[in-house]
Order: sequence, then structure tokens, then C-alpha cells
Amino acid sequence: MGALIVILGLICILMIHEAGHLLAAKAFGMKVTQYFLGFGPTVWSTKIGETEYGIKAIPAGGFVRIIGMNPFEEITYEDEKRSYRSRPFYQKGIVVMAGVFTHFVLAFILIWMANVIVGKPDYDNPLLEIASIVEVDDNGEYSGAYRAGLKPGDNILALNGEIVESWDSFVFILSSLPDESTYIHIDRDGEEIATRVILTSKTGPDGREIGFLGVAPKISKLRQSPLEGTLITIADVFRLTVISAEGLWGFLSNFGGFIEAIFGNEEILNEIRPVSLLGIAQIGAASHEAGLNFTLELLAYVSIFVALLNTIPLYPFDGGHLAVATYEKVTGRPVDIKKLMPVTALVICFLVFIGLLGLYFDIVNPIQLG
Repeated sequence: MGALIVILGLICILMIHEAGHLLAAKAFGMKVTQYFLGFGPTVWSTKIGETEYGIKAIPAGGFVRIIGMNPFEEITYEDEKRSYRSRPFYQKGIVVMAGVFTHFVLAFILIWMANVIVGKPDYDNPLLEIASIVEVDDNGEYSGAYRAGLKPGDNILALNGEIVESWDSFVFILSSLPDESTYIHIDRDGEEIATRVILTSKTGPDGREIGFLGVAPKISKLRQSPLEGTLITIADVFRLTVISAEGLWGFLSNFGGFIEAIFGNEEILNEIRPVSLLGIAQIGAASHEAGLNFTLELLAYVSIFVALLNTIPLYPFDGGHLAVATYEKVTGRPVDIKKLMPVTALVICFLVFIGLLGLYFDIVNPIQLG
């Protein structure tokens, strides 16, 4: 489920990014002819007004076509006044950076939902409700909980007639009863039941044998108020932006070390390696156990990282379009795009190279969490 949420989330991030360009361009009256998910052959499309919306066969991104954004595009005289290239600098700047802006808005929404609606697990205060049962203990024996018929959803009331105040006290008492019998009072669907349980044993942290029941508690969620959540979310977005910027700069500035690590230093490689879409999906799958809160924060981090990546002032990034528009505004001269094509080709080749390396590492050496 976590992997599915992350994959769908990545698609949404891409399309919301392109929707930012689309809406900004339409707001300024620019002509937008296409808005697509993916590349390659068209699988499905429909035309609404002057814009064709659709899905292509390779879902590895998305694009929006604004006339005049491609400097080599031939435009009719009637459409020239609605082209991107004919517009003032501030309109160009807003259109090209609108996609980046959507990433921060989306990250804010995701983290706010994680903090206010979903809530963070409160591991320090587990509930007295059984969340899961361990069928077999470390010694290969059926656990006491499994043999006694305890079930997820049972609420612990008492132990040997003594009311249980907290999960920690419950565990503390059980740990002193290795291989012994005890009575556990539970509430199951409103009915109070007293069941006899014979505990098994396992080795504790200090090397002594301790009692083992074989149950895990339900974890409550800490949810923030909308106002508190908003303030904390702003701080979280800033924190993730700093982390993303440091990670991006660290990878680019230490690229030589990354290449060296490929041929020998696996420990360093695991610290600075790129992660492909497969790797992100793998992390998403692992995040399912940590909870929806973690999955949403993971998507927020990816959204911010992609935003910062797009600010790099080189074609084909949005930052490259902004750099060209800025140069033309400052100098009053058009940029010779043909001279930028070799740099653009190098950037694309670099991205493909990193993407393939990330995919290779995610297949042969998947990232391990925890």
C-alpha cells in the first residue's frame, strides 16, 4: 500500500507541476496546445477548447506545450501575440516557476495532513488494546497469546485480578513470569473475559529469561490543532527544503567521490547514491509499516527535492528557462539557443546516467530502512 501511494503520489506531483505552468500560462492569455502525462505514443486524449489533454504510453514524466516556449517553433502571425516568447519578463518568470511553486504548496498540504488529520504515532504511550498477535516465538513455540486465543482488538483490563494501568506496567509484570501461568482479563466487543495464559520465555537485554506473551499494542496518534499544525508544517517545509538543498549540493559537489565509491567503497556509496523511482517505491513500501504519516512526509520530501532540482539554471530545467529570460531582460538581446544545445544535451545525458545508476543500485542493492 505504501508503494502504491508513493507511485500515485509521484504521478500527481508531476502533473500538478505541469498544471502550474498550464494555469499560469492560461491566466496570461498564452496559447497552451497540449497537457500530457508521459511521453511516446498517445494512449488517450481529448480536446477541450484549444488544449489537448491526454496520456502517453511511457509514464516517465509529463509536459505542457505553450507556443513559443520552444525557440525553434514556427508560429503563425495570428498566434505570435499569444506566444510565450512575446511576453514581458515578469510573465515568463511566473509561468516557468509556477511549476516549482506547486511543489512547495503540495508539500505543505501533505505535511499538514500528516500532522493534523493522520497524526504521528505516539510510541511513548501505547494503548492497552492488542494490535497484533505473534503466532510463534523465537524458540519456535506457539506463543501464549496464540494458544490462549487472544485476538487483535482485545482490550487489556487486568492481570491476575489487578487492574492494569498502562502497557509498560503490563509488560513489566509479564516479564517476571517466564514459562508461568497467569490470568488476563480482557474486554472483547463489550464482553469481559478472563483467560488463562501460559507464557513462554525469551532472553532479555540483560541475558536473563523473561516472560513472553506474544502481543503488540495499538499505537495512538498525536494530532495537532489546525493552527498549531500550520505553524509546525511551515517549519517542517523549511527543514525539508534545507535537507534537500544540502543533499542535492552534496551529491553534485561530491560527484567525484560518488564515482570512486562505485568501484570500491560501498559504505560511502550507500550514503551518497542516487535513488531511482524504483528505489522511492521501495522506500514507500517499507514506509507502510511506519504508517501513513511517514509516507506522506516522504512524498513531501520528494516534492521539495524535485522543486529544487528544477531551479538549476540550465536547460531543460525550469531554472534554465528563467535564466534565459533573465539574461534577455538584463542585456536586451535574445539568447542564441543553438549555443546552449550542447550543454542541454550534456545535462540530459547526465540525468539519464544518474537515473540508470540509481535503478541499477535499487535492483542489486535495495535501500534498507531501519
